[in-house]
Amino acid sequence: MSNSEKILKSLSSLIENGILTSKDIKKEISTDLKFKRDKIINKLELVSREEFEVLKKIVQKQDAVIKKLIKSKTKKAKKP
Repeated sequence: MSNSEKILKSLSSLIENGILTSKDIKKEISTDLKFKRDKIINKLELVSREEFEVLKKIVQKQDAVIKKLIKSKTKKAKKP
């Protein structure tokens, strides 16, 4: 007997005995799915929108500085 069959059998027996209602099952499944979603999100190491925007601004500033340095370096190289 597979794991899923065992789970279904135990759930059906609980429902038959009136111990478990459909609302309980819905709540349990919802909680389990939320836990799995959070686990996946943590595993992916995602960042928030605010963190992303801050990093984006930092990278744009660094890009501007790099371009400025490249321009000044090429001007110095052209001077004989």
